[in-house]
Amino acid sequence: MDIRKIRLDEGARTQTSEARDEYEKDYARLVQSPAFRRLQGKSQVFGAGTGDYYRTRLTHSLEVSQIARELARRLQRTHPLLQKPEHPGLMMEPEVVECAALAHDLGHPPFGHKGEEVLHRLLSKHGMPYEGNAQNFRILMFLEKRAGSDSGLDLTAAVLLAINKYPHCLNEPGVTKGVYEMEWEGGIRRLRELWGMPEGRATLEAQLMDLCDDIAYSTHDIEDGIRAGKILMSPGFFEDDRLAELIVQEIEHDPSGLNRAWEGIGRGRMTEMVKRVLSEYYEQWTTVFRETGKEPSRTRREMKARWVGLFASRVGILDDGQGWKRVTFVRDGAEDMDLLRTMEILKKLAWVTLIKDFRVQRLQKRSEIMLTRLWEAFSDRETGKLLLPPDWVVSYERQKDSWPWERLAADYIAGMTDAYAEKVYTELFASRSGSIYERD
Repeated sequence: MDIRKIRLDEGARTQTSEARDEYEKDYARLVQSPAFRRLQGKSQVFGAGTGDYYRTRLTHSLEVSQIARELARRLQRTHPLLQKPEHPGLMMEPEVVECAALAHDLGHPPFGHKGEEVLHRLLSKHGMPYEGNAQNFRILMFLEKRAGSDSGLDLTAAVLLAINKYPHCLNEPGVTKGVYEMEWEGGIRRLRELWGMPEGRATLEAQLMDLCDDIAYSTHDIEDGIRAGKILMSPGFFEDDRLAELIVQEIEHDPSGLNRAWEGIGRGRMTEMVKRVLSEYYEQWTTVFRETGKEPSRTRREMKARWVGLFASRVGILDDGQGWKRVTFVRDGAEDMDLLRTMEILKKLAWVTLIKDFRVQRLQKRSEIMLTRLWEAFSDRETGKLLLPPDWVVSYERQKDSWPWERLAADYIAGMTDAYAEKVYTELFASRSGSIYERD
């Protein structure tokens, strides 16, 4: 038995003449799923539908999967550890990493991070969290349906654990990112025990997927920001002390806490590093701008390609000092802390110039109002039963001993695209909106 290819719902197997590999089946189940299609209508940074240029959750996920698949192939081919794997969690199969990257954002609700923040605040009043990574597993292991199975998409163990970049149950004290108790106890914990995974450690495939997500975020979102005119390619913008101060504040106040790259780095030195990275980024832009004939579009693409190439070229595997392995940036046989810090600075540059822009904040306030009103309508059980699609109510009645009505309401809202959330909000709270016979 290949414990990497087992599925939690062995009883769901159907007779088939297809000679597809198990991971190929996982890939097909993911890209054919409604949850994956809905990513095209969910915000990445700019609201979905803002324009046909900017990234959505779908295009972001596709780009992450492309980077992750190619890096997995290179590591599998060149890294000695992966030639003779000693543990199922210390393997690197490109197909697994690609599937994990495609699925890593399925749990994000409409309106980006603001939607996640609002749903968490509303559910917390009922003693439950909402967390995007945990919602991934609720979708994959329960909410999505496929023929012959009542346990979601029933993906292989390798793919499920490659998505599990935060290997904790959210019920554990102090845990803010992880897996809801229902899915943790319903399979993730069992798979980790079967594999002999060390506590709190993610598989190499999950770590690579996570790092590639950061690579995409720190390069692609900046490209969108430049295209939108939010990041101004001028000396005055990059030399503004206020920009450096905002980035430093975001690093210091990151909800996940200062990561390893900033341990022992004081505020003064951190500010110096931020200013240096900003200065070097602008200098590189001016050089590439000249090389590309002073064409902004070509310059944006070339800058993105060079930074992705730099980050990708440094990805390697090291001992983590605690008996496990770490996927990270490597230079001269050691972890490249300077590149980790640079990536973090670029991520925060995108954050403070895009998400913190006052126009975006106004849109986020609007989305907060809409989601709150939708929650008020759906979270009351008696009213909600009349407003939700009948199949959702039937599903709740079948499973109501396992989860409360409020979780169902959150599931329904979280599955909406930006446009659909606005449509339902308008149906409920505006004077008129189209025909009632439009399909949900």
